[in-house]
Amino acid sequence: MHVLIADAFEQSGVDGLTAAGCSITYQPDLKEHALRDAVASTRADVLVVRSTPVTADMMDAGGLSLIVRAGAGYNTIDVGAASQRGIYVSNCPGKNAVAVAELTIGLMLAIDRRMADGVADLRAGRWNKKGFSKAHGLLGSTLGLIGFGNIGQEVAKRALAFGLEVVVWSRRLASRAEVPDLPVVIANSPEDVARRADIVSVHLALNKDTRGFIGESFLAAMKPGAMFINTARAELVDYAALERAIRERGIRAGLDVFPDEPTSGTAAYTSSLAALPGVYGTHHIGASTEQAQEAIAAETVRIITSFMRSGDVPNVVNLAQTTPATHTLVVRHRDRPGVLAFVFDRLRLAGINVQETENIIFAGAEAAVARINVDREPANETLQTLRSGHADIIDVRVFAV
Repeated sequence: MHVLIADAFEQSGVDGLTAAGCSITYQPDLKEHALRDAVASTRADVLVVRSTPVTADMMDAGGLSLIVRAGAGYNTIDVGAASQRGIYVSNCPGKNAVAVAELTIGLMLAIDRRMADGVADLRAGRWNKKGFSKAHGLLGSTLGLIGFGNIGQEVAKRALAFGLEVVVWSRRLASRAEVPDLPVVIANSPEDVARRADIVSVHLALNKDTRGFIGESFLAAMKPGAMFINTARAELVDYAALERAIRERGIRAGLDVFPDEPTSGTAAYTSSLAALPGVYGTHHIGASTEQAQEAIAAETVRIITSFMRSGDVPNVVNLAQTTPATHTLVVRHRDRPGVLAFVFDRLRLAGINVQETENIIFAGAEAAVARINVDREPANETLQTLRSGHADIIDVRVFAV
């Protein structure tokens, strides 16, 4: 199996894939046309990326079977195009959660104690103990979390250790059907979190439902002078509204993500938001600890080796949760060659599409039962043909899904 790695990747991961028997092309600076050309020239089975966008024309250029996002979010991959082409997309959820949580807490502390400003003054030869002694402290404050997945939970653990009260909102918790193991308060709505919190931190995945999720009304509900932390995705937040809230209501912000970030590791970049007093910005480095990258590399190796050895893809994100299937055809049959081929051919002649199927063998391997999900109910004529048209078919039944 040939693996094309198009972003920076740990040597331990390269070694693990090589040991598993993969051939590797490691070109960590591939972008756009160069990546498309590499997919075409290498005929890679698997593409591994971090932040590099993967488009439909790149997929069409070669014979990819699997794209692995060496990280959690996969919004830079055209997942819809991959699904149309039968290409698996997989990710490494939770492996960078601790790293992002540590940066989130670090930004809170840095804003409260104005650490970066103090360092800048010292480097400039200014001593200002009087000015930098003014800090509120985190103890007893309320932290509001928007999103409570792997990263949100790791942030909550650390915040609780600092003596903060933690209030969370998540779609998963909105029905109260799931109860967190941690001693947190579940809010009724995102705006409820905004009103109650001294610090708000966003930990949502980016998708069509969450793009621009944090907007004018949410920011207006926050307390004047409160902190706002975003270590998730810039597109989750209306940054123009955030800039107004910083200027007009004294909101202090810690941001690891910005609109229109450079795709390369180093580049010129200016942001009116990042230049504001009270804004502490970092360079989209939330997941960039050695510990996190080693864990992600190990998970990437696990995904690819599983696919290579069994066809199973851990963490696949683009399989259908539901299908157009309306009925299940249950066929008990003798375990002989050609039985299922006969069934599928008769379904084809009837214009019925198979959505999913499984064939389970009885003890002794003399008989089996096939469960075939189809997109419409077979007519009686088709059922009768299946029941009587093959000597090795024992019984045929149909059930509505």
